[in-house]
Amino acid sequence: MRIATWNVNSIRTRKGRVIDYLQSADIDVLAMQEIKCKPEQFPYEEFEEAGYEVIAHGLNQWNGVAFASRLPIEDVVDGFDGMPGFGKPAEDGSLPLEARALGVTIEGVRLWSLYVPNGRELDHPHYHYKLEWLNALRAATAKRREEHPDEPLALMGDFNIAPLDIDIWDPAFFEGKTHTSQPERDAFNAFLTDGLVDVTRELGVEGYTYWDYQQLRFPRNEGMRIDFILGSSEFLELVNSAEIARDERKGDGPSDHVPVMVELDTETSLDDDMPMIF
Repeated sequence: MRIATWNVNSIRTRKGRVIDYLQSADIDVLAMQEIKCKPEQFPYEEFEEAGYEVIAHGLNQWNGVAFASRLPIEDVVDGFDGMPGFGKPAEDGSLPLEARALGVTIEGVRLWSLYVPNGRELDHPHYHYKLEWLNALRAATAKRREEHPDEPLALMGDFNIAPLDIDIWDPAFFEGKTHTSQPERDAFNAFLTDGLVDVTRELGVEGYTYWDYQQLRFPRNEGMRIDFILGSSEFLELVNSAEIARDERKGDGPSDHVPVMVELDTETSLDDDMPMIF
């Protein structure tokens, strides 16, 4: 089973590129972030014609997460327990929840598509929201793993954190900025302390996953590694290969992120339809 995650930076703008990647890379399940549309605006028909079912969670033209799968999708959940909100308080004082987390189970594997808040600036309320959001995700993940100890689980998506200096093109450039501050890195590393593994790094895959559109960042390879698949030990045991699809940043109208993919050594319901060869 081939599983990928990709911040597509507007699915309606890049539906053709995304579907081309699904087919050329033989992807079974794709977690998408920053779809930038409501569910009713998602281009379902094109994905269905390509053989994929889509589950989307979006509230407006910002954020938004989704899954496209050619395998059955089960146990769909929008958001996670304790997920904080951000924005203008309601009359009861609660903050609106953003479309940043979508959980599904596919072939017994628990998967999350996550779009972690950006943080904006170190003294901005969005930065504190980011840290609170990550802390709540950690607690919800620990609870799920306690309740389902044998379940393969992966947190996938745009974490908006470069956890190591090798994950950014110039550490000096990021001094005093978000994505590399110690509290953000500590929040990321807390998932590893809890037993999750950065799967692609564990398999020796190197490279950035994001390059800004400005100042020729991609041609100069001035990028960041901020998109990850964090897997439980049960998930890691199934992984036999991984890659960062750098070439998806090339060509016409690319996203500023590229897919991160892992292949699991597991039989799926699609295998039942394959002819037997003796």
